[in-house]
Amino acid sequence: MKRRAVFLDRDGILNNAIVCDGKPYPPSSVAEVQIPPGVADGIMQLKNLGFLLIGVTNQPDVARGTTHRETVDAINGYLKSKLPLDEIYVCFHDDADGCSCRKPNPGLILDAAERHEVNLAASYVVGDRWKDIDAGRKSGCITVWVDYGYSEMFKTGLPDYICKSPAAAFKWIFSGG
Repeated sequence: MKRRAVFLDRDGILNNAIVCDGKPYPPSSVAEVQIPPGVADGIMQLKNLGFLLIGVTNQPDVARGTTHRETVDAINGYLKSKLPLDEIYVCFHDDADGCSCRKPNPGLILDAAERHEVNLAASYVVGDRWKDIDAGRKSGCITVWVDYGYSEMFKTGLPDYICKSPAAAFKWIFSGG
């Protein structure tokens, strides 16, 4: 029997993104990590409902040389110590690398689904950027977009659900999506 999962973007969903000029950025250290209100409780409720909880995150600043992999690993370790996540999958590539794992490509989601025997059609992707939603659509998941009003537009179709906070996204999933 395949499991249901919720694939969660890191920066903007599991932790607050650092927003400058309408564009979100990752925290530069564990000291900058802030878990948004309602995320810890919401994720625990998802876990109690039997969902597998998997972080999926692009971290191109490693390829760009503006952050170290150890910093990304430390932030991920901190999040895993505070939230009941099963795993966090990371793409360290930049767009020019042409990999299959960098969102909007679905590689991270597909790899996690294969490893954990996930039923993608019964699973969700929760993200705050168009790349998250595209990756979710390409993998066959139900997509939930947390709209923070960033200065960017969707490249393809709209998500299945739009809300204003991760807590609202989780509430929608609890209600049967």
